[in-house]
Amino acid sequence: MRALAAVAITGLLLAACGGAAPSSPAAPGIVRAVGAENQYANVISQIGGPYVQVADVESNPNTDPHNFEASPAVAQELAAAQLVVMNGLGYDAWAPKMLAASPAKGRMVIDVQTLLGLPDSTPNPHLWYDPSTMPAVAKQVAADLAKLQPGHATYFQANLRRFDAALKPWTDALAAFRARYGGTPVAVTEPVADYMLQAAGCVIATPFSFQAAIMNGTDPSPQDVTLEQNLLEQHRVKVFLYNQQVTDTLTQSLLSLAKRAGIPVVGVYETMPAGYTYQAWMLAEVNALRQAVAAGKSTTHV
Repeated sequence: MRALAAVAITGLLLAACGGAAPSSPAAPGIVRAVGAENQYANVISQIGGPYVQVADVESNPNTDPHNFEASPAVAQELAAAQLVVMNGLGYDAWAPKMLAASPAKGRMVIDVQTLLGLPDSTPNPHLWYDPSTMPAVAKQVAADLAKLQPGHATYFQANLRRFDAALKPWTDALAAFRARYGGTPVAVTEPVADYMLQAAGCVIATPFSFQAAIMNGTDPSPQDVTLEQNLLEQHRVKVFLYNQQVTDTLTQSLLSLAKRAGIPVVGVYETMPAGYTYQAWMLAEVNALRQAVAAGKSTTHV
């Protein structure tokens, strides 16, 4: 199931717990870029190729990205960036603050929330699981890189076409799942993969109030907890998906309950695991969903 990444991210890899020393200055003619999350950095790398030096900030799939605290090293990296891609919707609220503290003439900033025209009230910030997100991001990255390096505009557009083509196995897998298993009821701990589940035609039975409480680190209501437990105990769902990066006593108890009930479990990530391109990661996630529904197979890592 593992599909190894064909494109390596160069430059700084800052751990989600605080960061390391800044990467070296970019060579002449090379755009220095930062992806606030490593999935966005991967897209920049795929479009820019050798003409970008890309750093990612939130890159550790074993930590809770909601607890990220930016370090001086992160501020230094952002201050030097010519192109920045951030998620928005408060997911990486540290980024606009740091950019405002270090303004730079000509810096291109892609706020994905703004790019997609989403209001601040959008409840689910995990935009990269929506199949419509990354094509828009990649298109804007190509356009901004062309402004920064107009001599390589044709190259960036060619890479954009390759990027879009590489998304097709994922979107085809979603369409195939929707055609065969559309309407499948699932339970989740958080809304991490909700956009993908909706695109696959799944029915998310977990109340969003429960998902939001877990996502925000608050206690869900007793009524929501009971409902979630009943979904598993009474076999009212076919799959239980949970955020592998964030578990607590409640989510661990639900995992145990799902296993006792024979409900296959699928772990999903907020941060792209090592060894993947964005496209390969998303395809792995939908393949894990299909294996859970079709064969009752649990996948707790991609």
